[in-house]
Amino acid sequence: MDLPLTIGGRPLDLDSRYNLPMSPKAQENLEQARRLSPDEQDWLAECLLIKDDSIGFEEAEAAWSDEIKRRLDEIDAGEVEMIPGDEVMARMLDRLSPEARARLKK
Repeated sequence: MDLPLTIGGRPLDLDSRYNLPMSPKAQENLEQARRLSPDEQDWLAECLLIKDDSIGFEEAEAAWSDEIKRRLDEIDAGEVEMIPGDEVMARMLDRLSPEARARLKK
């Protein structure tokens, strides 16, 4: 049994106007990907997001490591404001149209 995708505990409407129609093969691939373990899904997402064949996995990992270090240094130096995750989600939901919020409550 597939679990529904959620945002802030509310189901995500995958049939919303923001999703482009998929071919039957793409839909089948998506359904298979949803049955993967979370680790396998993470790996697949990373592979799909690296579109530039000129950059290898190691280079992408190194770039992310540098970015993470930069962000952590900013936090440690007090240069950025930390916002609790619940507040971020509430802000995002507030920016949605009433129709989009209604779809999330279904």
